Amino acid sequence: MGTPQGLSRRGQRAFTAVTYLVLLVLGIMQGIIGSFQYSRGPVPLVAIALAVAIFVTCLLCGWGMRSFAGGLVPAVGWIVTAFVLSMPSSHGSVIVTATSAGEWWLYGGAFAAAGGAAAAFILWARGRSRRR
Repeated sequence: MGTPQGLSRRGQRAFTAVTYLVLLVLGIMQGIIGSFQYSRGPVPLVAIALAVAIFVTCLLCGWGMRSFAGGLVPAVGWIVTAFVLSMPSSHGSVIVTATSAGEWWLYGGAFAAAGGAAAAFILWARGRSRRR
């Protein structure tokens, strides 16, 4: 990862930690926004597009951070958020319903997030083997 020049080792660690925190918040925000927007339109196209978006996010974050964790952190944030929001509340209401769009959002998105993290790992591993 390209940290700013002139930082001490402690400063570099802090910069990296803050960057991973931002990636976690990015995954959480995608989970929140998507959980309320997945059912737009007549068919589950929005849910599929949002699942593709989390895949691309995980892939690009892993590539940008040059690490497997860069792709994994937004995936974890998305998965935890989306599945927590899909649980019924004490009143019995749910945010993510058991419709085809809801299933595409949850299961397709979870598969896409895991796939994006795996693709980031493959890019990271391939890049490390080339440097040796």
